[in-house]
Amino acid sequence: MANNLSAIGGVELSSVAKGLETADAMLKTSDVRMLVSRSVCPGKYVILVSGDVGAVNAAVDAGSSKAAHALVDQFVIPNIHPQVFPAIEGTGPAGELESLGVIESFSVSALIEAADAAVKAADVRLIEIRLAMALGGKAFVTLTGSVAAAETAVGAGAAVVARRGLLVEKVVIPQPRKELLDELI
Repeated sequence: MANNLSAIGGVELSSVAKGLETADAMLKTSDVRMLVSRSVCPGKYVILVSGDVGAVNAAVDAGSSKAAHALVDQFVIPNIHPQVFPAIEGTGPAGELESLGVIESFSVSALIEAADAAVKAADVRLIEIRLAMALGGKAFVTLTGSVAAAETAVGAGAAVVARRGLLVEKVVIPQPRKELLDELI
């Protein structure tokens, strides 16, 4: 299994059956770690892998090829920010909320790219990257930091999603009430 988790890649499909076949092809192609392989609303399938850049590229290429007509989206992010992995797993540290930034996307792939861009753009902490479960296929990332940092980060991340025409909404809430954090986790 890959020890150097410097890249993340993903394939989104419109078919659960094709998704399982694609996940198998990705794992057989290169030495990657499976982060997510599951059905998501509304009947899509998402596969996320991590590893070194070459292995992730090879896995995503193989997955995209195997997905064929069922391919919805794909991505590879080299030099992924280390906060992205715990945020996907829902284990990112929340702590005190100075502000609450949220980027919402119609695509899991675009959202992960947005989260990486956001955390690289400003001094913020990713709280969670929620991937399409009970969201009608959408995804969102939550983050915190100073209001100025959150605005910079949300702007950078939202721009990534907007360029692809997949932005649902973006907000920054200064000094959010504690009850909001309780609802998030």
